[in-house]
Amino acid sequence: MAPWRFTAATAQATFSSPFNPFAYTLPGRMIAASAEVFSGATKRRGKPDWKIDAQIDVIEERPFCRLVRFSRRHGGEVPRILLVAALSGHYATLMRGTVEALVADHDVYVTDWVDAREVPLAAGVFDLDTYTSYTMDYLRRLGPDVHVVAVCQPVPAVLAAVALMAAHGDPAQPRTMTLMGGPVDTRFNPTAPTLLAAKYPLEWFEENLISTVPAYYPGAGRRVYPGFVQLSAFISMNTNRHINAHINMYNELVRGDGEAAAARQAFYDEYLSVMDVTAEYYLQTIDRIFLRHTLPLGTLTWQGERVDLAAIRDTAMLTVEGELDDICAPGQTVAAHALCPSLTAAQRDHLLQPGVGHYGIFNGRRWREAIVPHISRFIRLHGRARSVAGFAFGEPVAFAASPQAALRVRP
Repeated sequence: MAPWRFTAATAQATFSSPFNPFAYTLPGRMIAASAEVFSGATKRRGKPDWKIDAQIDVIEERPFCRLVRFSRRHGGEVPRILLVAALSGHYATLMRGTVEALVADHDVYVTDWVDAREVPLAAGVFDLDTYTSYTMDYLRRLGPDVHVVAVCQPVPAVLAAVALMAAHGDPAQPRTMTLMGGPVDTRFNPTAPTLLAAKYPLEWFEENLISTVPAYYPGAGRRVYPGFVQLSAFISMNTNRHINAHINMYNELVRGDGEAAAARQAFYDEYLSVMDVTAEYYLQTIDRIFLRHTLPLGTLTWQGERVDLAAIRDTAMLTVEGELDDICAPGQTVAAHALCPSLTAAQRDHLLQPGVGHYGIFNGRRWREAIVPHISRFIRLHGRARSVAGFAFGEPVAFAASPQAALRVRP
């Protein structure tokens, strides 16, 4: 696409120049608008800036991830949150709105994943077990009074990390875990991604979706699931919406409404910024989470050790789902309650947020006005409740027998 991008940039500069009389005509504006829309849709993008009004510190740096702290001056001590960002093709900066809302009343630490094409082969492999290990290490670094929040794809790994820490009696177990729109059990309420995963054998994904990083990147030779492939999948789910957005952007530029066009372009600058994911991590996620359903069936392992969700006793759990979520539909995340039988009713909560899709459960107005206050109340309630021996809430009880039943239970 490079020659076409160069041609579009030249056309845009020529027909936007104030020294070109043709730029003031309708055909000139149409050519400039077409070139600008094309350039915006196809240009190469790096990692966006966080652009958050907070102090930002890198707490720990590893080959595949940076642990970043976002903090503000508060009147007193505030809860610490480990926000585990999705590693699914977009940078962690996609959760800018998530962090902005949480940092107002919390000390927020974010897993800022590194683009796999930038990681040299000498750094080794990064698979689902490594992901879980990173999560446990960060919890130990921030514990024992930390609260963990997982958004979308990392939900199964975070659930496994908490279970492993509980099984080992780790004193750094988080006080609460908030699981948001994640694929705990994808057999319930299938969506386009889960149906695609179930349609083909694992070999198909390896043969058709995995590439090798070219020689001109630091990660040359590393096998990856390219970010642009994941982006193509996202766009294909709502093709008409994205086409109409760019048509509207073109019309806005032609009529001189640069402010409206800039707002759309700002969204796409974030949305079209993608990163590569290691092949071993991607393929293990497809195999264990979407094809073999190892988490709900109790066969998931970490470094050969079986993950026993029944071991979770001291970490309260909140699940959050969006009514209109077409990535992880309602039922897939709340399934976690049925898989954690040792938690009491007082240690559980579930929020099914009406009127929001997948992106809306961690960004936007309803996220700020409805979901964040719910999470904050849950964190503060259980942040004060733990005793030396654990939560003092009586005997364990079953939350619900199925995700469908859990959707009707509101503690």
